[in-house]
This record gives sequence, C-alpha cells and structure tokens, in this order.
Amino acid sequence: MALWTIDTDHSCAAFAVRHMGLAHVRGQFNRVTGTIHFDPADKSGASLNVEIEVASVSTGVKKRDAHLLTDDFFDQVNHPFITFKSDKVVFLTGNRCRVSGALTIRAITQRIVFEGEYSGPSGNPYGDETSIGFCGETTIDREDFGIRWGSEPIAGGGLVAGKEVRLFIEAEADRATE
Repeated sequence: MALWTIDTDHSCAAFAVRHMGLAHVRGQFNRVTGTIHFDPADKSGASLNVEIEVASVSTGVKKRDAHLLTDDFFDQVNHPFITFKSDKVVFLTGNRCRVSGALTIRAITQRIVFEGEYSGPSGNPYGDETSIGFCGETTIDREDFGIRWGSEPIAGGGLVAGKEVRLFIEAEADRATE
C-alpha cells in the first residue's frame, strides 16, 4: 500500500453553520496534515489520517476567529487539533467513495461518514505521477462534541449558531519518499 503525505499548501478543512437561522457562515482551517494509504491498482485497505490545526481557523472576521479559539467553541489552548482517522473506505461507482471513521473535536470522539471522491494519481508540472486527492463532506451536530455556545433559541426561532455543521475536507497528497 503506497503512502501519501497530505500537502498542507493544497489542502484545507472547511465548515458551514447557519447563523441566527438566516444564512450560513463559512470558514476553514488552513493547516491540515496527515497521511493517506492508497494503491490505485488495489484500493482495498485504503485509509486516511488527518490532523487539523485549530489555530489555523479563518472565517474572514478576526473577532469571530478569536472567539472560535475560546472554550465557547474549539478551546484551542486545551485541544489544539481536530483529528479524523478512517477505519473503512468503501469505493463506489466512478471515483466516488465513502470514508467512515473517528472524528475527534475537544477530546470527544464520534463516528462519522464522509461522502466523497478520490482522484489521481496525477502528474505534476515535472511529469511525475506523484499526487492524489481525496475530498469529502459530512454533517455533524456540534453539541455531540461539547460545543454548546449559542444554542439557545432567539426571537424568530433560530439559534445564534446552528447545531448542524457541514464539514468538508479537501486533501491533496504527494507520494511519500521511501
């Protein structure tokens, strides 16, 4: 099984959560690392291990980003990383896949399933086939991970921060050198 290392410069984890029941606030984590075990010729046994640096969160609003780092949300001081470790990858038709595993946020681990796709291996500008990609999406309830700030109903029936959060991982990985 070939080992691939996630390319931090071309990968991210992103999220979308409804604000006050009105519109989605989007953000991303710009520092994603990890490994992928994947053999395009024999996909059985594929796996993904992803580590997301909480301090790399960016929503485009510095005050909101600072709030997300506090104990109200990610508690970055005590829990500097979010992790995902797959335990099963099912390859569907075409390049579609389903990746299940353990997502850990704030030291709370829940089983989740990403619906996604893979691509590659692909060439680089130098003519080498050295890169692959895995992209996936899932939805979680943030309260399952101990994130309860803004969960009280407001006038009109919405929440300051919705409980349902859509998560996305976009990972490009390079073949690890032996």
